[in-house]
Amino acid sequence: MNSISLLVVFPFLMAYAAVRDLLTMLIPNTVSIALVVAFAAFAISGGLGWDVVAWHLGAGLAALAVTFTLFALGYIGGGDAKLVAATALWIGFDQLGDYLIIASLAGGALTLGLLAIRAHPLPFAVARLPFALHLHDAKTGVPYGIALALSALIVLPETAIWLRMLPA
Repeated sequence: MNSISLLVVFPFLMAYAAVRDLLTMLIPNTVSIALVVAFAAFAISGGLGWDVVAWHLGAGLAALAVTFTLFALGYIGGGDAKLVAATALWIGFDQLGDYLIIASLAGGALTLGLLAIRAHPLPFAVARLPFALHLHDAKTGVPYGIALALSALIVLPETAIWLRMLPA
């Protein structure tokens, strides 16, 4: 499989994670696993050197260590933790800071938006949708996968691996 086609897999999986999180408040493990497998295929077909792969693995493992700790402390969901780690594998250290800052800002905006929406009754047409009722419930968390996916899609075109695949 050609390297350029694999760059389509990452955006698709991120969008899928966002939609799944919005609709079900869950990010399936299969999404994170697929991201890791797709990165491995991308690294092989794209001819990434071991040094580049090692740095990307380091970014993923560092993100996993931090997000697993946040999950263990009850601050984030397990799906979010795994998605951040799998995303960091693709993003690498070069854009990891930007990814996390944008995700934090987008997540904050999403949280404030949800709080504002939850302060008012749902319109009748929307109130019949099970996911909308669940999302509107104050006991329900925030589908942070949306912010994570948005941030990843914003940052990906600035990453070294993306720029490497573009024609000179």
